[in-house]
Amino acid sequence: MNQSFYIGAVGAQQQLQRLNVHGDNISNVNTNGFKANRAHFSALIYQDHRGALDGADTQLPMGVGANLLMTSTDFSQGGPADTGRTLDYYIDGAGFFGVVDLATGQVTFTRNGAFYLSELVRESGEVDEEGEPIMESVYCLGDGTGRFVLSRQGGLIEVDDPTEELPIGIFDYSNYNGMEQVLDTGYLPVDKNGDLWLGTGKAVQGYLERSNADLAEELSKVIESQRAYGMALKMVQTSDEIETTINNLRA
Repeated sequence: MNQSFYIGAVGAQQQLQRLNVHGDNISNVNTNGFKANRAHFSALIYQDHRGALDGADTQLPMGVGANLLMTSTDFSQGGPADTGRTLDYYIDGAGFFGVVDLATGQVTFTRNGAFYLSELVRESGEVDEEGEPIMESVYCLGDGTGRFVLSRQGGLIEVDDPTEELPIGIFDYSNYNGMEQVLDTGYLPVDKNGDLWLGTGKAVQGYLERSNADLAEELSKVIESQRAYGMALKMVQTSDEIETTINNLRA
């Protein structure tokens, strides 16, 4: 009977994790450039897995139901939204915008092209009478969070006239599997993504990419998970009733 308790409890706990995945997708259905996540399950029939609770040292023995094996990201393209804003850009095709944090040197890739003018204070290349470098202030294209957008050559984009089409770089990888998601719409590459190369997509000014999360599909998955959760709890309840009956017969 302990096995049936375990199967039901593990099933309920795994469905809660699946609900978290779809809940995050629903909350970002209006987030520009967001890519929906998908939950993938594995049957615990042939091998043991880590315990149901995060960080648990126990193992889930073979035959105790299902395990949320991984979540993957759906990188399919979302539809364009006409904003009319000159600093908004949409990628028609494959690829990502690259934004760099000058403090850490970390480059994040995103499909969210809602950009802004960001002030950058830097050395002008000249010195004053005391030999100290003279600083100058320029405006570069940024993402509004302190990071700067990269050009096609990998440098920063200085903006003199924001109404002109800017030389925004579009970068791509041959494989997106395993990219680490940060800040909802940003992604960091991992070793298996391969080498970085110039993307084939085209930057379209005045548009943004909508989220590719489908509200109707996400709600149907939520209902599916809720019913599976209820069935798992029913299994626990039934197992408890059977064991209670057996214990009463022994008495």
